[in-house]
Amino acid sequence: MSPAVSPAVPPRHMDSVLDILDALESPALGGSPGTAVALGRGLGVCSTPGCRAVLGEPFGTPERPPALTPGQWQLLTELLHHDPATPELGVVLAPDGSTVALGPLLAGIEAGLRSGGFGRPLPTLDPPADPLLAVTIAEALGTSFLLAQGGDNATVLGPGGCWDDVENPQNYTLRGPPSPVPDPVAIGAMDGVVLGARLAQGPLPMPELLRGYYGTRNGSEAGRFPSSYRRRDFGALAGQGRLEKEVAAVLGLLRTLSPTSELLRDVGTQEVAAVAHRAAQEFSERYVECPAITPRCLWGARPYRGIPAPLRPPLDSVFLHHTLEPARPCRTFGACARAMRDMQRFHQDTRGWDDIGYSFVVGSDGYLYEGRGWHWVGAHTKGYNTQGFGIGIVGDFTATLPDPDTLALVRDELLPCAVRSGHVRPDFTLRGHRQLGHTDCPGNALFQEIQSWPGFQ
Repeated sequence: MSPAVSPAVPPRHMDSVLDILDALESPALGGSPGTAVALGRGLGVCSTPGCRAVLGEPFGTPERPPALTPGQWQLLTELLHHDPATPELGVVLAPDGSTVALGPLLAGIEAGLRSGGFGRPLPTLDPPADPLLAVTIAEALGTSFLLAQGGDNATVLGPGGCWDDVENPQNYTLRGPPSPVPDPVAIGAMDGVVLGARLAQGPLPMPELLRGYYGTRNGSEAGRFPSSYRRRDFGALAGQGRLEKEVAAVLGLLRTLSPTSELLRDVGTQEVAAVAHRAAQEFSERYVECPAITPRCLWGARPYRGIPAPLRPPLDSVFLHHTLEPARPCRTFGACARAMRDMQRFHQDTRGWDDIGYSFVVGSDGYLYEGRGWHWVGAHTKGYNTQGFGIGIVGDFTATLPDPDTLALVRDELLPCAVRSGHVRPDFTLRGHRQLGHTDCPGNALFQEIQSWPGFQ
């Protein structure tokens, strides 16, 4: 067969973006720092009225730099061309398994660089607003909740989506009607805030900044990537109160701009305050206080066999397990996804169950992995599967504990979130698997630990 004539477009993975940045910004390859930010603006990053008021108008449409192959240029132009109707085209898969929209990420990086004294100074906004939050999340959030006013069940946040192939990601499909803030936009915005704040303290070459944050696809087993802490780090920079203030400020700015002044013409000050409050509260609950859940499609789940039985929430109980096999905690997306596939294969083929037994599985990479999920009866705690959710932590915790971050993920994030979202009763009981069956699960060390947790009986 003769090779295809069309340019070889690299996969939509953060590694491909890093290769492009190396070519654009590395002086050794004839590039220069700041090139990517300028290109991003010319290709359509920051095309909303509020963002342009902060970062300014772009300088014309750029041509392909000689450092990039036609395929790389095609990928970059597709990723950075902003079209609200097709938000899924502007996203890449990161090494930690999250999907990141590049638009808000690059806007945050530019705002951070410029507030740190690199490039043109940022304008003084009236009313005063934080440029970094304005260009990443505050405008999108304010607009989304404003447009949803009075709409019946209008989607204001989400949804997430699925890649066709995590090894060679080419197509991302949202799992429902998109809001102005689908999950990848929220994630890209949070990363833009975290990295923009870092750059405001002093410039750093972009490839170095992003590699340090996201790692690479074949990440080491040594530790978690900084990107897996984005919820914690964003929350520290822009907690709910700060976010509410900035959404209100940006809505004030949009009153003075065309065409958004029309959208806000009949919206009073109290209504703006109410929109900002609701937007900040719902965003914080979904993306800061609740842990990220990796959907079945991303870890490569086989289909459920048979017909799943629905759960009737809120449930009374949460049952904690350790997986025993694999015995070592998984610390990367690749290792945790493999562990999920192995467990599902064992549960379906050896045990003869319809699916992986757990409701959710917790990796030491900072993520929950969806098993049966919130809605379907599991096969985790014989005799009690309809009464509670089964949470398994990857590893053997007979003699050692999961790391403190993993324990905190379950105790301080997952359990309160399950209550707030109505899946579990506020007066739920937490038990180790051994309290309800003949088993050592969840291991002596872990069972000892959970006896001090809220809800344990």
